[in-house]
Amino acid sequence: MRIHLGTDHAGLEFTKTLAQHLTEAGHEVVDHGPTEYDALDDYPSFCINAAHAVVQDQRAGVEALGVVFGGSGNGEQIAANKVEGIRAALVWNESTALLARQHNDANVISIGARQHTEDEAIHFVDLFVAEPFSGEERHARRIAQLAEYETTGHIAGRQIDE
Repeated sequence: MRIHLGTDHAGLEFTKTLAQHLTEAGHEVVDHGPTEYDALDDYPSFCINAAHAVVQDQRAGVEALGVVFGGSGNGEQIAANKVEGIRAALVWNESTALLARQHNDANVISIGARQHTEDEAIHFVDLFVAEPFSGEERHARRIAQLAEYETTGHIAGRQIDE
């Protein structure tokens, strides 16, 4: 599987560890930056670039997921979710890693690099990458509604207040 990474200075060192771990597990890793430490860098472009690459790969039939992280993971999740077709989930424990895939078919995981040990974060990523989407109708229906709203601003048969 191809796995796209994006972070900021808060996750720069973890990126190297995670990339090595994922590569050793047989995945192709694409690092969207940053490449050097800058305490004033901004995460949005790095995370958005990783998210765009996930969508492009998935639309081309390439099995791909993304991992974005920063101090808390919150901003990085928000940035990734600005990309059409991305369902980024903030993960902070085993359950949220598994449910992100099972119920939401999340294609990007966001983790707070300052909130977890490297071992914990790697464990969450491994769970996320290995877990398939359940395919249950209720989850597929909800994901379709989100995609419909994302592209049209409406959900057929549902009231959306503006």
